[in-house]
Amino acid sequence: MTSQQHRDLSVLTVPAFNDNYLWVIHDGVHAAVVDPGDAGPVRDALAEHHLTLTAILLTHHHADHIGGVPALLAHRAVPVFGPRHDGIEGITHPLGEGDRIAVPGLALELSVLEVPGHTLGHIAYVRTTPGAHWLFCGDTLFAGGCGRLFEGTPAQMADSLAKLAALPDDTLVYCAHEYTVANLRFAQAVEPDNQGLALRMQDATARRGTRLPTVPSTIGLERGTNPFLRYTEPGIVNSLVQAGRLEPGSSPVEAFAALREWKNVF
Repeated sequence: MTSQQHRDLSVLTVPAFNDNYLWVIHDGVHAAVVDPGDAGPVRDALAEHHLTLTAILLTHHHADHIGGVPALLAHRAVPVFGPRHDGIEGITHPLGEGDRIAVPGLALELSVLEVPGHTLGHIAYVRTTPGAHWLFCGDTLFAGGCGRLFEGTPAQMADSLAKLAALPDDTLVYCAHEYTVANLRFAQAVEPDNQGLALRMQDATARRGTRLPTVPSTIGLERGTNPFLRYTEPGIVNSLVQAGRLEPGSSPVEAFAALREWKNVF
């Protein structure tokens, strides 16, 4: 379990299941948890750091993101923030595009972005405090990749990722899974001449070799190395064409769709 410091607030990295990360935001006393798919690791983290849970933040309805909520609420009743249109029961504060929240117990304000694609109602939380830009994006943007399109369309996911790519370069990307090495392996297949990507793969491989997390990343790093933010780059388009997955002259959305379909079977 690791922690990143930002002024008065910290973010604990809490591993769960095979490859999930649950995020616990705290000030040394109070804490909010993002996407608690499993209550056990969250309770352990709270106890280890002597924290009191004051809020739960959800990004989308999949079980590995919400499964621990009932057990946490049974221990302590706290507000539950989450997407207005993603079919999650028990949310006390439904949220949508442009909403802002003050997280109970913490000196923390977050803005909400609607980022459909992985699910239709998926949202992300953004902190824009100077010097501490954070993004909690669930399964929309991954380090080196993006989520599968279980419910949304390629156009929706491309638009959602564009919203996230427009955030400041130094925004820390707290995604929900440790998929980085596999994502970068695919990225290198579609953009083999990207030197920044080669360096990133070296770093990620070394970190995973010692079982360190590869996240959070940054928006700047994603813009330079993540193919799902770079799908209009000529080299990536050419790779899609050469692989027989895209017709020459296709639209950007068609290129994005072809890229996502290729990753599905890579």
